Amino acid sequence: MNEKMHAALVRMQQMKEENCTITSEDFVRSLLPERPRNAHKGDFGRVLILAGSVGYTGAPALAANAALRMGAGLIFVGVPEPVYPIVAVKLDEPMVFPLPAKDGGLSAAAIPGILDRAARCDAVLIGPGLGRGADILPIVTALLQAEGCPLILDADGINCLEGHIDILKQARRPVVLTPHDGEFARLAGTAKAAEDRFLATRDLAAECSVTVLRKGHRTLVLGEGKAFLNTTGNPGMATGGSGDVLAGMLLALLGYGIDPTDAAAAAAWLHGAAGDDCAEALGEYGMTPGDLIAALPNLLKHLTRPRPE
Repeated sequence: MNEKMHAALVRMQQMKEENCTITSEDFVRSLLPERPRNAHKGDFGRVLILAGSVGYTGAPALAANAALRMGAGLIFVGVPEPVYPIVAVKLDEPMVFPLPAKDGGLSAAAIPGILDRAARCDAVLIGPGLGRGADILPIVTALLQAEGCPLILDADGINCLEGHIDILKQARRPVVLTPHDGEFARLAGTAKAAEDRFLATRDLAAECSVTVLRKGHRTLVLGEGKAFLNTTGNPGMATGGSGDVLAGMLLALLGYGIDPTDAAAAAAWLHGAAGDDCAEALGEYGMTPGDLIAALPNLLKHLTRPRPE
């Protein structure tokens, strides 16, 4: 047995000892809510996306369309005013609105309006395509310090906290982080990121009292004393925009009122399962993030079809 295989077996044993669960189809199925005959759009979550900047107009559209295909009831998309016309043209069903901008990205002047919107929603996502502008940190800080619904920090919503992990520890609402390994290193430090992947993720989740969905081959989800390992997905998903799709899917699940850690585990499984369906139909080379979104309806139809007694 070579050194790499031995290390993998050791990690698997550690995860078993930590009661790490391999996310299953049955688990995901059990979380998806029934849709009563007398339901209306308000029953399936009011969700808010804060995303985009000049040069990054695809991210908010991908996240919003993923939330839509996951069945979110009402989707609000706040973008910097300069890119509002572009994003609005991309999206028909979600409700896009402009926010004050600075240097092509969101301005801190948007904070009052953002907090007002967030207070009336069931889940909030901030980060896809926001850029690294100086005003992103005060916006994220304001959301973290306000009590309310679950908040997803994705991409630049995480990057802005580099060197400011103390702000995350003071959050007054449930928080889910969705970092890839590079974003994890920026937040937790390169030394911490270089440690055992499972243990480092577990420690960050515990230290900051958050849920961490650490993306990559065999995505990990840890938080609230729970641990999940995802085994769906394939290399065809390793392309720009795939993470935006995952964030939007997770947002919809949180909007349903699902426990944050369970929702993160389910989102990772569904994301990978949609990717596997795309790889089977299209191959790993040519599939796109948009294909993942297009695969969701049939995947969800399969999961929610009444099962024979």
